[in-house]
Amino acid sequence: MINNLIVAILICCFAGPNAMAGTATDMRQDYKAFEQQRQALVVRALKEKQTAEKAAAEQAQQIRTDKKVLKKAISDLKQNINHLKTENKTIQDQIITLKKQTDVLTRDLEATRAVNREFSGFVLGNARELKALLIQSLQSGMTPDRQTFLEPMLLQQTFPSMEDIILLSDLLFNEIHASGQVKVTTGNIIDRQGREQQAKLLILGNFTGIYVLDNEIGFLLYSDQSQRFFALSKLPSARITKTITAYLNGRSNAVYMDISKGAAIRQLVHQLNLVEQVPKGGAIVWPILGILVLAVLILFERLLFFTRRRTPADKLMNTLREMILADDWDGCKAYLEARRSKVIPKILLTALALKDRTRLEMENALQEAILGEIPAIERFLSTLGMLAAIAPLLGLLGTVTGMINTFHVITYYGTSDPRMMSGGISEALVTTMLGLSVAIPIMLAHTLLSRRVETQISKMEEKSVAFVNMVFKTSAQRY
Repeated sequence: MINNLIVAILICCFAGPNAMAGTATDMRQDYKAFEQQRQALVVRALKEKQTAEKAAAEQAQQIRTDKKVLKKAISDLKQNINHLKTENKTIQDQIITLKKQTDVLTRDLEATRAVNREFSGFVLGNARELKALLIQSLQSGMTPDRQTFLEPMLLQQTFPSMEDIILLSDLLFNEIHASGQVKVTTGNIIDRQGREQQAKLLILGNFTGIYVLDNEIGFLLYSDQSQRFFALSKLPSARITKTITAYLNGRSNAVYMDISKGAAIRQLVHQLNLVEQVPKGGAIVWPILGILVLAVLILFERLLFFTRRRTPADKLMNTLREMILADDWDGCKAYLEARRSKVIPKILLTALALKDRTRLEMENALQEAILGEIPAIERFLSTLGMLAAIAPLLGLLGTVTGMINTFHVITYYGTSDPRMMSGGISEALVTTMLGLSVAIPIMLAHTLLSRRVETQISKMEEKSVAFVNMVFKTSAQRY
């Protein structure tokens, strides 16, 4: 269309003015027609362009989508290839490992047979140990012959089955569980007279057994030969019995238990009290006991002395003050004479006779009276202190003599038999124990009596001064 327009323009130019004038109208029409065609072509071209661009965009989008899909597929294929390579390598490594394990297992097969034989011996050995454990267990006293099921296992020559091993382990764990339990039950025992009786039993794990029979509480001994309980021939002390009774009645959480499984309980039979131990100390114990008796007599005499001479001093002084204020000297003298056996009234009675003398004379008389009473108050005090010092020295002397006897035995007989040395050692320990046991209470009594003497002397001096002040203050007020 553009080319036709250019041709028309060229024709007009070469035709001249006249021709151009004549054809102007036609050209305008043609131009309009051409312009309409051109517009139509432009619109058509634009539509075709838009259609082409849209188709190109769709194709580009499709290409991009297909490209992504292809890339993803390629990536998945690569991952699958890598995964397959990894699995292939793993399988190859496993094959190599399995081959090595097969070789190792093949080599270990022979060793396993020897181990199995050793395991069989181990199981049978443990079965024998379990049998011995059950026989010696305190629990077998309530359920005897628990170990009988082990006999077939110990007698068989075949390899122990899993049932045997499970049964063995179950019984062992049951024994462990029972050894940690505290139970109260009833069972048969052999009492101290050798009779079989049913008693209430307190079983403390696998360590200690206690029985209650006709208000008698005692410890049990277990015999693994007969698998029975026997009452200990000696009853426990009252303190132990009280503790066990409180535990059985739920009043206490503490109870005595012998972790040595009867060894410590058997010592109760051989345990000696203080009276039984004294003769084992030799000749030195008798002077120590003599000191104890003498100290007790002195202490009793001193307690009796202070009890009989004790006076309510404040009440006495208040009564005397009222009499002196009332100028009742005869009543005051009679009141003190009635209590002349007491220390303070006796001293004040001495000063009362000097009421008309000077203050110095009365004070001197009171001081003299106090000094006269002090020896009676301090009587036997130094003796008691001396006895407290002698008692441990005698105990030490007994220790030395006992060790000398022990060394003499060692010199002649050696140390092969400890029982031969027990006499000297017992003498050494008993005298030391007895000497300290006597000296400690004597020292305590000496200290208390010394304090009592000091208090009594201070009270006499205090009341004497108060009496003098009372007498002369009243006299001054009277005059």
